[in-house]
Amino acid sequence: MAEVTPQEDTEYLEETDEEQEAAIEGVVLEDQEENGLDSAVGQLQEVQDKEFVEVRLPADIVAEAQQAWQAFIASAGSRDAAGEAIFAAVFDSAPSLQSLFKTARSVMALRFMNGLNSIISSAGSPATLKTQLETLG
Repeated sequence: MAEVTPQEDTEYLEETDEEQEAAIEGVVLEDQEENGLDSAVGQLQEVQDKEFVEVRLPADIVAEAQQAWQAFIASAGSRDAAGEAIFAAVFDSAPSLQSLFKTARSVMALRFMNGLNSIISSAGSPATLKTQLETLG
């Protein structure tokens, strides 16, 4: 049996890594095509700060987001409790933001909840979603 030198090992490993990466990329692209993720959704993976266009999400993504949102509200026990949980999470992760809000915590929690609920509810309609987001600022 022939001896394998360290150089040969390295070359073999590099080729294997490149082959694996190419295979993974191929699977990811196939999954995206199968799941209906077209170039419009692909563009949403980057922050668009130059223009504000309508967002068209595939129906299965909208349905899953709405289902997850309803599950979150149900797990919190009420819409008010869900709003408080979101509000608390925001301020626990960035306590310096608290000084920017002068309104009562319960009122702000309700506003967070209503804003997010309107976004999730209108996610299936690009024109309505855009209007909701423009209204929220």
